Amino acid sequence: MKAFYGNLKLGILGGGQLGRMLIQESINYNITTYVMDPDKEAPCRDLCRKFVHGSLTDFQAVYDFGKEVDILTIEIEKVNVDALEKLEKEGLTVYPQSRVIRLIQDKGIQKQFFKENDIPTAAFKVFGNKNELIAAKIPFPYIQKLRRDGYDGRGVKTMKSVSDLEKAFEEPCLIEEMIDFDKELSVIVSRNEDGEIKTFPCVEMEFNKEANLVEFLISPSTIDFELLQKADQLAIKIAEDLKIVGILAVELFLTKDGDILVNEIAPRPHNSGHQSIEGNFTSQYEQLIRAIFNLPLGDTRAISNSVMINLLGEKGFEGAVKYEGLQEVLELEGVYIHLYGKKFTKPFRKMGHVTIMDDDRQKAIEKARFVQNKIKVKI
Repeated sequence: MKAFYGNLKLGILGGGQLGRMLIQESINYNITTYVMDPDKEAPCRDLCRKFVHGSLTDFQAVYDFGKEVDILTIEIEKVNVDALEKLEKEGLTVYPQSRVIRLIQDKGIQKQFFKENDIPTAAFKVFGNKNELIAAKIPFPYIQKLRRDGYDGRGVKTMKSVSDLEKAFEEPCLIEEMIDFDKELSVIVSRNEDGEIKTFPCVEMEFNKEANLVEFLISPSTIDFELLQKADQLAIKIAEDLKIVGILAVELFLTKDGDILVNEIAPRPHNSGHQSIEGNFTSQYEQLIRAIFNLPLGDTRAISNSVMINLLGEKGFEGAVKYEGLQEVLELEGVYIHLYGKKFTKPFRKMGHVTIMDDDRQKAIEKARFVQNKIKVKI
């Protein structure tokens, strides 16, 4: 184990809410944070030691930023990997490694990685463009995903009939078998440079059907113990096969036949781990710090039942943000508010989250439903 000392300069590519929560945890370790983001008003702007306004996909901007720090990490996958590779060759520590980010940036390559490593996933095929997809005459229904740059529900379409092909993506894509699933699950796994690995308890997720992003999360999951073990083992296998250093979110389907399939992976803190700030002995953000600085990984056990709700911009509202209902929900015990510092809202934009904790799982869920209905993000 390498010696750890404070006042190291941690560079974060991306200045959104994930970076914001990572900075909040970094303070406890005397870590100085530098952030680069294309948005001049990014949520991290006023929290870090140095904020750099620049494109995360620009080679020179990423390279120059990396030269200023001791260790470099990401809060979003859409970054210039060529610059990261050059920085690594010159001796900078980049975690997760550039090769991992490159693999995960392309969902086609990601799915091929699953196939080559015997990781169960939905059947898939890759296509170079819309015309190739149409010519293949794939039986409906299926899911079409952009190979690159899709996130928070963007870059995903459901194809149920020939008429849906009119709205198909033109760019390189993959199509997946439509899975008849019972639950959507997530396991966050961390690995440090020494190869120590720990998982967080599996969580259950509910998605906003219109925006196709996580809206409601329950931790820990209460599925059968054998299934929990299988989900855990899959997350560990992926982390070991990748030899990733950092944190990895593994999104899973529990099929109605009782199988566990891997949907997608993300090499960074994830929406499905926000509740860990209050709900687990170690948060996913502290665990990321421990992993990339090669410190012993923390205790990931759940402290209590926790439910996390994303605060999404209300449909039909776009402008300077106003939060309605905060006072009423804060009157409840075990409610923790996290606002992301975004000045402007728009439909389905992630503006914050709320974690609700209770020793009684059903009471936690009931409180969460109240919070979900009470808080409105408007203008």
